Amino acid sequence: MIDEERELEARLRPANLDEFVGQQKVVDQLSLIIAAAKINNRAADHVLLAGPPGLGKTTLAMIVAHESQRSLRLTSGPAIQSSGDLAAILSALESGDVLFIDEIHRMSRSAEEMLYLAMEDFRVDVMVGKGPGAASISLDLAPFTLVGATTRSGMLPTPLRDRFGFTAFLEYYEAPELEKVLFRSSKRLGYELAEDAAVELAKRSRGTPRIANRLLRRVRDYALVNGGKAIDLGHVRAAMEIFEIDQAGLDRVDRQLLSLLATKFSARPVGLSTLAVAIGEEPDTIEAVLEPYLIRQGLLQRTPRGREITEAGKAHLGIAGAA
Repeated sequence: MIDEERELEARLRPANLDEFVGQQKVVDQLSLIIAAAKINNRAADHVLLAGPPGLGKTTLAMIVAHESQRSLRLTSGPAIQSSGDLAAILSALESGDVLFIDEIHRMSRSAEEMLYLAMEDFRVDVMVGKGPGAASISLDLAPFTLVGATTRSGMLPTPLRDRFGFTAFLEYYEAPELEKVLFRSSKRLGYELAEDAAVELAKRSRGTPRIANRLLRRVRDYALVNGGKAIDLGHVRAAMEIFEIDQAGLDRVDRQLLSLLATKFSARPVGLSTLAVAIGEEPDTIEAVLEPYLIRQGLLQRTPRGREITEAGKAHLGIAGAA
């Protein structure tokens, strides 16, 4: 089942920049960087991709490797807990390889410091032995391209950010762009998608292609169970009701958070830790996953005293004017 999911994810991913929908400025900038590297027969400059989850950072890293005709190595910040971990990864790279580090802001400090030298001079200094007999050995690395992805670029130390040749900031998608993503994905899934169904799904996708594709797959499942190889508006609305996704893209947890703020806490500001305990989620999940969209939609606001539901948030719950 896991292999099937991975195969499906791979099928839905764009393979090159021409297939990639949205983020046109970033696509044009990456195209220029890759083309220049090819002309000079060198590894492309290091690239930092910053932005909210689900906007295509991993896909763009894969495309950079594909367009550069280079091998791709994937890892993540949490997996690099020491300078030794990073040294092992870097020393295994071949000339021109693309190294993708997801959540690069979560690397250990010792690994970050080693990465400075690796990015700039393509070498690392490794300590051998312990105590008075310890010695530092310099290892040369094959030239490589680092593609780092982060949802929190502000957490990256300035020396690391400055070593990237290009930083791309990915933006949330507009509805028409999401519709293009949905039409492309539905064809890959072997289903015909009605235009009004695509519009409805795009409205519920929170400006995020990953969510759009996930919802499309759930609607595909509904259409499959109920017969037919075409997805219409009725399929979308029925599936969204089953999976509790409302017309604004809010799920059960989003509405639970807003409801608690409006009722249990009487629309007063609430601290993040208190709110996390009340809904049974981690504070980081609320701050990084739930809040950004609710704030962007004007349903929630941060104040110096805590999180607070807005009048628009109460209206969305159907309790406008509640105390």
